[in-house]
Amino acid sequence: MALKVYTKHIDSKGRRMMRYFSYVILLTGLALMFWAFYPMLSFEVYARLFIRKYTTTPIPESNIASSLRFAQSVYADNRGFSSNLRDFTQANVWFPVSNIAGAQKKIDLKSYTLSIPKLNLKNLNVVVGGDDLSKSLVHYLPTSKPGAYGKVAVFGHSTLPQLFNPKDYKSVFTYLPKMDIGDKIVVNVGDKQYEYEVFDMYIVEPNEVSVLEQNFNASYLMLVTCVPPGTYKERLIVEAKLNQHSNL
Repeated sequence: MALKVYTKHIDSKGRRMMRYFSYVILLTGLALMFWAFYPMLSFEVYARLFIRKYTTTPIPESNIASSLRFAQSVYADNRGFSSNLRDFTQANVWFPVSNIAGAQKKIDLKSYTLSIPKLNLKNLNVVVGGDDLSKSLVHYLPTSKPGAYGKVAVFGHSTLPQLFNPKDYKSVFTYLPKMDIGDKIVVNVGDKQYEYEVFDMYIVEPNEVSVLEQNFNASYLMLVTCVPPGTYKERLIVEAKLNQHSNL
């Protein structure tokens, strides 16, 4: 009768260290993936539940003013290039327009400040007709001033929530999706202060330039940033209207 002898295999210390190290690398990689992708996935779920998608509807031709008329050439100059190759700190690539200069109107205002109490954002600098979103917010396609009849569109950058810095204009609008209907936005132009109240929020594709269409029946303010956080896939639009107790 054959005898069998079983011996316990003991790993060397070096092998155990290599195995533990590989586990650490794997877990670190999984943690980094979760860190980067969780904000995007959670935003998608939140957006589907609480933020509507914009649906294009026919817009009548206006004889007064039309930002849409100046933005009909969307992607005309950039169609062949990947979004990843564009510098999204430049406002003119958010809603790509080939003739942006023609869409601007000369107004006697160079800059003003904007505050969002709910997000604890105070006195953010807004450059009228600017383009560099790494240094300020941008009043895009200026055709009217805050407090006056018309729509003012203000662009601001966003990033992953983990990288948010209220003093960094490249991340200043990161928490804009947390705005709700009824929240206030305060604009200071010189010694005048205007308070706007949010009445609508929705998400659009970059080619939905109709959201830039002017509307002169009241004073409107539109805040725009990229979503989901850390991407440039879509645009979040927060629309507000001047409170009645503010003077037009």
